[in-house]
Amino acid sequence: MSVTIEKNGISIARADEDDLERWNDFVERSPQANVFHYREALEVQAEHADARLHPLVGYKGQEPVGVLPVFETRKGGMTMAFSPAPGLWVSYLGPALLNQAKLKRRKAERRNRLFVEGCLDWVERELGPKYTQIRPDPSYRDVRPFEWSDFDVTVRHTYEVDLTPGADDVLMSFSSDARNNIRTDGDFRVYEGGPDEIEAVVSQVRERHREQDESYGVTPAFVTELYERLPEGAVRPYACEIDGEIAGGMVALEFGDTVYRWQGGAKHDRDLPVNDLVDWAIVTDAIDRGLERYDLVGANEQRLCEYKAKFGPELRSYYSVENGTRVTNALSSVYKKFR
Repeated sequence: MSVTIEKNGISIARADEDDLERWNDFVERSPQANVFHYREALEVQAEHADARLHPLVGYKGQEPVGVLPVFETRKGGMTMAFSPAPGLWVSYLGPALLNQAKLKRRKAERRNRLFVEGCLDWVERELGPKYTQIRPDPSYRDVRPFEWSDFDVTVRHTYEVDLTPGADDVLMSFSSDARNNIRTDGDFRVYEGGPDEIEAVVSQVRERHREQDESYGVTPAFVTELYERLPEGAVRPYACEIDGEIAGGMVALEFGDTVYRWQGGAKHDRDLPVNDLVDWAIVTDAIDRGLERYDLVGANEQRLCEYKAKFGPELRSYYSVENGTRVTNALSSVYKKFR
């Protein structure tokens, strides 16, 4: 049986059946959560990453204070802990806090610190990992408790487009070439599909990575299972069809007031600006649904930033925290197999 860690009134334990029944409610109430925090998404990640899921939950008395899903993996005889699961191109997971909105800063910071310390104590006691990596959602801003627990903190970046001005103003914030591409006339159709579109889009990206001799752990089966198990509208596969064939597309994710540009955008040999047209369809549909942000999911690779920056986004930071990278050179080489 899993232990309970007590930290000055905050108790941390592995979620029991009652907690799991309420897990998605916790997720939807937390400002630091995203679509991958859903219970079903965690189960799918664990299956496809060949990892064991440990959904940690913290309470102060009867009041939930946060959740932190942790994935345990073993390679080369060593245990490692991740959040999100490795190898699946999930950008953010980590801790998601609850019931902090009415707290003054000192109490809010203290609760965050105790929750994180309790989770890390649980992981160390129960799993004893040689390496731990956690990447919180960009909305989780205070990573100091990890730093104070001797984790290395790395700043990462993403782009975010503000959708609140409406379609016309958003379009005018784009670069001139993006606007011209979006206004392209031609015999094409951009639409939101389902499993067939997931198969086509993800397979295109996998083939692109294969041609470049790069690893890519996302499979159509992984994305399709997310599509089928998550709430309706959480996974939105977009495709651009030309002459009856899918020329390109994007699997977008949706949670709260944000749509995420997740997997797709493979280069193609068509004359039409397929990727621009797909991005614009995602944007306009999201605006129609009342969403406020378009997270372009990543602004860390220079060659991709030039394309994403033409949509007039704001640069936003998030963090990657890790512990144990200096244990041995052998461990570092094992970890690289996950990336």
